[in-house]
Amino acid sequence: MQCPIARTLERVGDVWTFLILRDASQGLGRFDQFEKSLGVAPNILTKRLAALVENGLLEKRAYSERPPRYEYVLTDRGRDFGGVLTAMLAFGNRHFAVEGIAGQLVDRETGQPAEPILVDRISGRPITAERFTYAAGPAAGPEVLDRVAFMAGRNAG
Repeated sequence: MQCPIARTLERVGDVWTFLILRDASQGLGRFDQFEKSLGVAPNILTKRLAALVENGLLEKRAYSERPPRYEYVLTDRGRDFGGVLTAMLAFGNRHFAVEGIAGQLVDRETGQPAEPILVDRISGRPITAERFTYAAGPAAGPEVLDRVAFMAGRNAG
């Protein structure tokens, strides 16, 4: 499938994977740290870490030879995923924090809560449905072209 959302979800589309990336973005990297933070079964954690390495979001590095021990470090691709996590944090706090905000992003200098928004890097404008729309890209195949045409026809009617 050519859809970038589907391709991303194929690689990171389960809760444990998102939470591992969340913890890695906060500086955790060792198996036992992830296990303690997440309360996840070791076999599940092993599979998710291996998949994140295979998909280029984490890099496995040795930190001890005797006994052999490894840590997992975000790659450029993994760090790039931070924006997705930030958007999910803001969305979850806005829509699902029925008991109030339990965790938030704050300015390191002032301690003030951040209010993340998506902004177009070129124009500096906030990305909203009124201003931006999904369109086929230069490499779009028939599936994407058909979906874009379907959406345009549906929205025109």
